[in-house]
Amino acid sequence: MPDDNKDEVRWLAQPEDQDYPSAADYLSLLESDDVVASVVAALKDAPIQHRKAKDILRAARLALLPEDNAHVASDLKKIKEGKRLSPILMVKGDLARGIPAQVADGYHRVCASYYTNENTDIPLKLADAPR
Repeated sequence: MPDDNKDEVRWLAQPEDQDYPSAADYLSLLESDDVVASVVAALKDAPIQHRKAKDILRAARLALLPEDNAHVASDLKKIKEGKRLSPILMVKGDLARGIPAQVADGYHRVCASYYTNENTDIPLKLADAPR
């Protein structure tokens, strides 16, 4: 029987349109509307980069959600079915000030990817944090 953790995570070439308003909703809890609009615009313009699932969680100081979390389980099912996931939207942290990066959209996808393989190269768009 094949090891389920060897499933390949497949990705869309670009984030889905609904990911940007989702990112804005989350970021609006942290910053003003003007700053959020600026960060979301920067995310839209940012090129796709690749980072490992384990590094994304560490940089954002996020706990790995359990596999039975409804959204993680849904993404794991998509991975098993060979469906493509949407790239992640992130905002850089500030190392000198001890501010973690923010996963603006895609936390559940990062966790599902980690369960598949913690070294999964995840495509993401990364914007600078407001200063």
